[in-house]
Amino acid sequence: MADRSLELRALAGELIGDQPDAWDRAGAIPEDLVRKLAEAGALCAEVPARYGGLGLSSAESGEFTAYVGSRCSSLRSLMTSQGMAAWTIQRLGDRGQRTEFLPRLTSGAVAAVGFSETGAGSDLSTMDTEIRSDGDSVVVDGHKVWVTAADYADLLVVFGRYEGGAAAAVVPATTPGVHVERVPEPMGCRAAGHANIRLDGVRLPAANLLGGAGQSTAMLVTTALAYGRISVAWGCVGILRACLAEVRGHAVSREQFGKPLGEHQLVARHVAELLVAEQSATRACEHASRRWDERSPEMVLATVLAKYVSSRQAADGAASAVQVLASAGARDSHPVARAYRDAKLMEIIEGSNEICQLILSEHVLAGAKQEEDR
Repeated sequence: MADRSLELRALAGELIGDQPDAWDRAGAIPEDLVRKLAEAGALCAEVPARYGGLGLSSAESGEFTAYVGSRCSSLRSLMTSQGMAAWTIQRLGDRGQRTEFLPRLTSGAVAAVGFSETGAGSDLSTMDTEIRSDGDSVVVDGHKVWVTAADYADLLVVFGRYEGGAAAAVVPATTPGVHVERVPEPMGCRAAGHANIRLDGVRLPAANLLGGAGQSTAMLVTTALAYGRISVAWGCVGILRACLAEVRGHAVSREQFGKPLGEHQLVARHVAELLVAEQSATRACEHASRRWDERSPEMVLATVLAKYVSSRQAADGAASAVQVLASAGARDSHPVARAYRDAKLMEIIEGSNEICQLILSEHVLAGAKQEEDR
């Protein structure tokens, strides 16, 4: 599998080239490039081989995600979206649904996942989107906002209220009643195809309602977000690696007051802190991927921890990189300027840093309560 990972990296590197700045400015990645990566299974590399996937481990997929994230966070965002959709179908779908939808995601189709609404961001229990049964069909009504990759998507995995609980439905983007409107001028990940989705009486076969319907909102959302969080975390490792490379090159080549910039102690501090940030984020992600590959009970906690540590370090690290490069990096087209904008979004998506802090705190306090009860 290591050889396959190297092949994927080579394919992505060749396709990405020096284009991320142009994509960022245009707000779009060429669709033929997205399709090539989707057809290669690279957008959801952990899908098992029996569904046409590559079957990479979380650790292997994570390093590939970090590589893409170091080149283009918008493209990495598409990988996160596709992987989340595939993981949700794997976990919630029955055998027929897995057989129907997963091979499409590994052979060229692109998917997006709709959680957030205008009045339901961090608290997804307040979702207004409704999924209801109607004979041999299900009908979806609602409005989702800031859905990553929706502007490229063939399939939309939409979460909503269903029979006193929650459910997810797979919605072909061309279904009558589906309206996709691109988010104008996002601050970061500008080419990731963020869009708002309106669903007006969207009628689907009952088979498009994923198994496990009517479950608790928290359980269903946690299932999907777990993949998104670890993918974002590895993407943040990529952001940090890109920033570190830019800072290293600048600190060695730029001279001030008769010596290389990196030999000035205050600049050296930024360089050292960037290395610590990259290493800390990498170790947190490696730990989470080990727990993920082991299907350990600690998997969810380790994933939240990795997402929190990596996104926070990426935001701070990108700010330091801009500080070191100064005017050289203070142009929208520079990689560290793009990293600065992209990294801030990473502290918000797939569970904000504040939500991650609450989850981590609850874990500690629950452990303390268990100790008291013994």
